[in-house]
Amino acid sequence: MTHAALPFVDSAADERRRWLTSAAVFVFAALTLVVPSGYSLGPAILLLAGCSLAVRRPRLALDAADWQLMLALFAYTAVVVAGALWHGQGISTLDRPLRLWLALPALFWLMAYPPRLGGVWSGIALGAMGAGGFALWQKGEGLTRAVGYMHPIQFGNISLLLGVFCLAGVGWAWQQPHRRVWLWLLGLGATGGLLASLLSGSRGGWVGLPLVFWVLYRAYGKGFSLKARWLALMLVAAVALAAYSLPQTGVQLRVAQAVDDIALYVSGESVTTSVGSRFEMWQGATHLALEKPLMGWGERDYSAGMDNMIEQGLVHPSIERFDHAHNQFLDTLAKQGIPGLAALLLLFGLPLRLFSRYLKDQDLTVRSLAAAGALLCVAHIDFSLTQAGFNHNSGVMLYAFWLVIWWGILYRYRRAQRFAATQPCQPR
Repeated sequence: MTHAALPFVDSAADERRRWLTSAAVFVFAALTLVVPSGYSLGPAILLLAGCSLAVRRPRLALDAADWQLMLALFAYTAVVVAGALWHGQGISTLDRPLRLWLALPALFWLMAYPPRLGGVWSGIALGAMGAGGFALWQKGEGLTRAVGYMHPIQFGNISLLLGVFCLAGVGWAWQQPHRRVWLWLLGLGATGGLLASLLSGSRGGWVGLPLVFWVLYRAYGKGFSLKARWLALMLVAAVALAAYSLPQTGVQLRVAQAVDDIALYVSGESVTTSVGSRFEMWQGATHLALEKPLMGWGERDYSAGMDNMIEQGLVHPSIERFDHAHNQFLDTLAKQGIPGLAALLLLFGLPLRLFSRYLKDQDLTVRSLAAAGALLCVAHIDFSLTQAGFNHNSGVMLYAFWLVIWWGILYRYRRAQRFAATQPCQPR
């Protein structure tokens, strides 16, 4: 089934709404990293458009998978809100988690009026290339790590995410009339995203690259010959070796620093290094979680609990300035307890399961959408091991809105497949 086979878009008004969706997603992808708060404009358009459906109310044939994905978004925020009320926290602590709920109206709009895929993939490729160019410029200006307009870890992780999205889009590009142009565009986007990640020095994202390649292999690996697979593997190895060997990338230095940090921490010589501080934060968050496993400490009391452990000498005073554990799983467990951790695992795991069902679909376009959705989940699981991304506006917005974008587009193809399956076979 190709893009042209999509039914249910049959009026000029529907076409105009799809152009609006395409523009919003393009802006979201292209501007995320190259302008301040560039990740906000596209989602704001989708949110406002989604709210208009309260009046328009198009017919949507939702199935169990759609409800499950919405449950994953709803459950995490509900648990965080319930925890905030339990701990008597102010409304300001709910700003970021509530953004997950704001993605739900956008989801309905995307289901009703999906964007044109050319706009989606070109926006992603331009956004990733822009991130790579921006990172090169910042390094040239003398910055030790490329940061864009945000924290270097967030900049590096989001750049990497846009880059791997470009790799997911190869299946769609392969079917296009101007195949070579699209493959080159997505290839340059993947290169730009990876380059920005390397120049940011965000090591946590690099750890998950084997999982990224596993998802891509599941989606596309069986469709290529053994020779092509070996060629791709050697190309990846060559790029990795070049990135490590070239001193300008800073990769070798960052890896060596990580090894030295671990050695210093294990020997007891220093716990104030980047890696050592993380170990201390993880240890502190684990202690807090064990003290209040059911409901956690909440955002406000987390810092007080950590200060108390510093006074007792259980963790080093150098971590006092951090308000999260630099690990989303431990941070959530310490602050929201077991219900919060369960909801977070659901938020990542359930969409991953839903997208993974379509990684071997016969339609390469469906496969590309499923790969992008699965990579979103896998990448955030990886990022969450060394960073509490949901403590940043960019982290919440990127996950929530890319989740509904990929699912909203995939919904239309799934619906088209169901529609085709109900039609009587035509005689040849």
